[in-house]
Amino acid sequence: MKFIDTHCHIHDSEFAAKYDNSQDKLISDARVDAVEGFVCVGTDVKSSLEAVSFVQGRNDCYASLALHPHEAADRNEEELEKEVTSFRKLLDEDTGKIVAIGECGLDYYYHPAPETQKKQKLLFRRHIELALEYQLPLIFHIRDAFEDFFSIVDEYENIRGVVHSFSAGPAELKGCLDRGLYVGLNGIMTFSKQTDQLLAAKMVPLENMVLETDAPFLTPAPFRGKMCEPKHVRVTAEFLSNLRGESLEDVARATTRNAQKLFGIK
Repeated sequence: MKFIDTHCHIHDSEFAAKYDNSQDKLISDARVDAVEGFVCVGTDVKSSLEAVSFVQGRNDCYASLALHPHEAADRNEEELEKEVTSFRKLLDEDTGKIVAIGECGLDYYYHPAPETQKKQKLLFRRHIELALEYQLPLIFHIRDAFEDFFSIVDEYENIRGVVHSFSAGPAELKGCLDRGLYVGLNGIMTFSKQTDQLLAAKMVPLENMVLETDAPFLTPAPFRGKMCEPKHVRVTAEFLSNLRGESLEDVARATTRNAQKLFGIK
């Protein structure tokens, strides 16, 4: 039995102190719980550079790079375009360790201002175009913005990707599935009181599901109040196994296969 954490931030120097700079111990601890793959996700230029650096020499670690939609709030369009363009050098020099563009997308929960949302849409389109050019999947961050998300995705062809930290309901799930996207489920499900969220988690086909932690965030129950680690992928998998009435082995097998297919990893 094997799991893959498709979304974590253990590489990010901003959070390294939380882990006492012992990221390799986090990885070894996760392996004890059969977590054998880690996608380290960038959220700005700095953390994306750190992700690419961190995964070098670590055979089971892979990088993703992008500007989080929050980055649109305090930059103008020219600055955003320049920063996305800066990723080309990393992609051109990559030796197979960069497996996705993300996390990118739309977040209207924290950014209701129309001008910021306009910049988020521009930024999102640039990430999509970059992913298509380099034939990479996308890791989507979508919050309170599914209508615009689907509208923008529908402007393009051959988009592959995963909606990270999916916590919406059946209607949004259907929109993702209709577009051939994966959904990433994490510790939110273990403490959610939202009926729609749990219903969607039960409805998503195994062939469209991947697992993630978003470490150091979103620690699953019963470990709330402690720092989230990649090993907690198994906790979420066990919860979903019980919720859905499927064996843990089936959840592990399917989600690992999906992650390998989406990101082109072993």
